[in-house]
Amino acid sequence: MGEALAAFNAAHGEAGGVVSFLGKVRPDGNVRALELTHYEPLTLPGMEDLAKTAASRFGLDGALVWHRIGVMMPGEAIVLVATAARHRRDAFEAADYLMDHLKSAAWLWKRERRDDGWHWIEPRGQDHEDLARWQ
Repeated sequence: MGEALAAFNAAHGEAGGVVSFLGKVRPDGNVRALELTHYEPLTLPGMEDLAKTAASRFGLDGALVWHRIGVMMPGEAIVLVATAARHRRDAFEAADYLMDHLKSAAWLWKRERRDDGWHWIEPRGQDHEDLARWQ
C-alpha cells in the first residue's frame, strides 16, 4: 500500500496536502480473522462513484479508495483512502467522508472468525450516525 500512496502523491504535485488513512483488522473480541466479500459488478463502480462525488464535493485534485477483499488477519491492512487537495481541510474532510461511506454504505460484506466460529458484522449505530452527518 505504500507504493500506491507514493504513486498517488507523485501524481498530485499541485496539491497543497495529501491525507491518507490506513484501516487495519483489530484484534478486539478474540478476532482471529476477518473476511470481506463483495459483488464485483457493484463494488468497483460504486467505489469509483463515491470517489467522484468526494472529488466534486470537496474540490479534490484526486482521491484513492482501495479496499481489500478475502481473509485477513489482525494487524493486516484492510482499506487505504487518500485525498489530495489544494487545502488541507478539504483533504481531511474528504478522507473522513470517504471512510464514513465505506463503513456504512459500501458494497462489501464482513464477517469475523472468533473462538466460537464465524459472525457476520453489520454497521454499528455510530457508523450510521457518522454517515448521516454528510446528508
